[in-house]
Amino acid sequence: MDEQQSIISPTTIARGTPEYRRAGLAFFLLGFASFSLIYCVQPLLPAFTHAFSVTPAQSSLALSLTTGLLALSILLAGAFSQAVGRRGLMFSSMALASICNFIAAVVPDWHMLLIARAAEGVVLGGVPAVAMAWLAEEIDKRHLGKTMGLYVGGTAFGAMMGRVGMGLLTEFTSWRMAMAVLGVLCLIAAVGFILLLPESKNFQRKPGLNLHFHLKTWSQHLKNPALLRLYATGFFLTSIFVTLFNYATFRLSAEPFSFSQTQVSLIFCAFAFGIVSSSVAGGLADRFGKKPLLITGFILMLAGVLCTIPASLASIIIGIILVTTGFFVAHSVASGSVGPLAGSTRGHASSLYLLFYYMGSSITGSVGGWFWLHGGWNAIVGLTVAISAAGLFLALFAKQNNN
Repeated sequence: MDEQQSIISPTTIARGTPEYRRAGLAFFLLGFASFSLIYCVQPLLPAFTHAFSVTPAQSSLALSLTTGLLALSILLAGAFSQAVGRRGLMFSSMALASICNFIAAVVPDWHMLLIARAAEGVVLGGVPAVAMAWLAEEIDKRHLGKTMGLYVGGTAFGAMMGRVGMGLLTEFTSWRMAMAVLGVLCLIAAVGFILLLPESKNFQRKPGLNLHFHLKTWSQHLKNPALLRLYATGFFLTSIFVTLFNYATFRLSAEPFSFSQTQVSLIFCAFAFGIVSSSVAGGLADRFGKKPLLITGFILMLAGVLCTIPASLASIIIGIILVTTGFFVAHSVASGSVGPLAGSTRGHASSLYLLFYYMGSSITGSVGGWFWLHGGWNAIVGLTVAISAAGLFLALFAKQNNN
């Protein structure tokens, strides 16, 4: 099925239909569960340093291992879904990841917790790229930008509730209880997802796991300059976003702020701005083009990072809000641009985008620990400003593409 046929095909899901609403709610649950599981440990990093006597850089491994292995498993899951189907793979990934999170809550030592979190990253690979491919295949192209924005907004809500919920529950119970409760809630969300999501109508199964076919397809996508720009954009976005939030928790826990676990977790309420901005950005990109929105996103992130330099709580909060808004604007646009450029192998293209996306989180998020240790917050700002400038340069000189 070519691009033009997909616009008018009666098999695609149009906005305003019952199927569209069911799919929207299903993907809201998917975004909530997957992203709350991935990032639930971010506000707990200072707690891990005390509970297990590890350094800030070591504690960041609880997140970096998950995102790093997630990046690699996404690559395989995108190809695997071509053979086994999207819907069942997403459900299985959600359910297994929920169980891994519960295990991480009860294991007795640091290394076993890291193993559980690593396993969580592996099994969650069946969600992000497959979700992007499902949306690109099943949603009417005229509404894809808006729908992708709503999905990214759902992931923002999950990421926010996972982080804020962890902080609040930890304050009144323990981080172990908080992680266990989240695991149970996400397992319930997985069941809701499979009950709500409509069956695929446009998926074309590729029989067997043909390694040559997959390698050739990935190679073709990596030779596409437009896709390469999107992959680099994803890497830059998470490098800035995750690094800033990782070490903001340590900054606010220390003097002169000395915030409690609950107070630190409340900075993640800034994700509410991401929920709104990602939903709005999808519609604006459909109307005005993607390049202006990408440029705007990186400008907001750059301005936000600079706002965090003063030791003023108000300035830090404004900076975090700007970074969050810019991140979700740019990510919504970039992720929604991959499918239309990929032809029939959307799962492969989406998996490559998310490979770069999560490698930014894993690599730069961990490297940021060295910057924090040797240069404090100013070093974190220097690192994220440099990456923001690189992302802005890439967006400025990219060709306008409204596909």
